[in-house]
Amino acid sequence: METEDVIAPDGSHGASHDASGEANGDASGEANGDRDGNRDGNRDRIVAAAARLLSDGGPGAVSTRAVSSAAGVQPPTIYRLFGDKQGLLDAVVAYGFTEYVNSKAAEEPTDDPVEDLRAGWDQHIGLGLANPALYSLMYGGHRPGMSSPAAVTAFGILARLIRRIAEAGRLAIPEERAAALIHAAGCGTTFTLIATPEDRRDPELSRTAREAAIAAITTDAPAGTDHGPVAAAVTLRAALPRTDALTASERGLLREWLDRIADSAPTADERAEAL
Repeated sequence: METEDVIAPDGSHGASHDASGEANGDASGEANGDRDGNRDGNRDRIVAAAARLLSDGGPGAVSTRAVSSAAGVQPPTIYRLFGDKQGLLDAVVAYGFTEYVNSKAAEEPTDDPVEDLRAGWDQHIGLGLANPALYSLMYGGHRPGMSSPAAVTAFGILARLIRRIAEAGRLAIPEERAAALIHAAGCGTTFTLIATPEDRRDPELSRTAREAAIAAITTDAPAGTDHGPVAAAVTLRAALPRTDALTASERGLLREWLDRIADSAPTADERAEAL
């Protein structure tokens, strides 16, 4: 659905502790740092241990005692690095997103962006079914109105896939709406499959949902007179950042016009009736 750096959401906890340690000038803090060893190494071990516990037993298994034992550190180290259990779970979410983003970035794009979108959908579903507890935290455990940096990065990859479809002249609705629709449909399908006992899952559900979502946002062939002004506007809107023939104000005005045309896109039912 390019490799990008991800900032763990718990970084501020560690910075706060470091500042307080310097302000107090406490020799015991220095001794604790020596005893704990490299903090970055501790952080990696703790997050990896918490991720394993989460995978094996769900969020309830990620207790401070269990994580400290599995990571080979003292409980105070977890509090110093993550602040509390929520801070630790946030770091595990960031870790899971990083693994996901890196795996997606490793996939070479093909000449068919719609097929790449299909592959990205299947990879997303596979992530959820292979790691249901982590997936539930990643996509269902976030705070309302907030997204982790890694979540934004993952959505950005999807948005770039949608942009490639638009540049190929095959996107039938505005890019933002298309990306949001694919994201919502993919998450909903994954959560439905996770909630269904494995022996009762419909093996065709994901494929059916995928094809329905793709049909709602794409055209069968590059934009042309047969597809009307909407598909042409979406295509030109995607290519607009690559042109330098216009001034900034002219590009802004043209972008506004193209958005207005693209926003009048017919629904999938209306497109079907026109066939």
